[in-house]
Amino acid sequence: MLINKMYAWRGYSGTHQFSDDPNRITLTATDKGDVVGTLTIGIDSPIGLMADQIFKEELDAHRNKGARLCEFTKLAFDPSVRSKTSLANLFHLAVIYARDIHQCTDIVIEVNPRHRRFYERMLGFQQEGELKINPRVEAPAYLLRVNLEFVTEQIQKFGGTFSADNNVSERSFYPYFFSPREERGIINRLLRMDEQHA
Repeated sequence: MLINKMYAWRGYSGTHQFSDDPNRITLTATDKGDVVGTLTIGIDSPIGLMADQIFKEELDAHRNKGARLCEFTKLAFDPSVRSKTSLANLFHLAVIYARDIHQCTDIVIEVNPRHRRFYERMLGFQQEGELKINPRVEAPAYLLRVNLEFVTEQIQKFGGTFSADNNVSERSFYPYFFSPREERGIINRLLRMDEQHA
């Protein structure tokens, strides 16, 4: 419902249902029991990624170099929740899931041109290829990519450094991520859970 509401508000079409695809997982952020944010992670597999529909050539170029891709889709956040920390935590958990559970090397996302600068400036994504029309939402889209080694370096350097009293000069989203110590605890818990369900 949140995804449909946010996409409709932006003027995007299409239905945004969760699938039973075993290569996809949807993370949610909650506030007092209410879902305030979602992010779906797609892990590359023989059936490919959603972004292959219009960006297969760009994705294959990275696959051919040995990249293990994942894509982040259906990122939606309730605008009444003004918490950069909640959004950063959701994104950081998705990074951990992709990197540490599935050994992915790169994250790709399809974004509307008006959101491109946010991902580039705040998270270090880089544009891949040209602007294309995404038929799933009937809107223009850029393909952006970020290497998880870069993300890991930023987390090690800036994760957990934001505080209201001590506003760091770093202008990216990374100070709002978990600290490296918190990250290690989350990874260990997730790996234990993964072993139990194996």
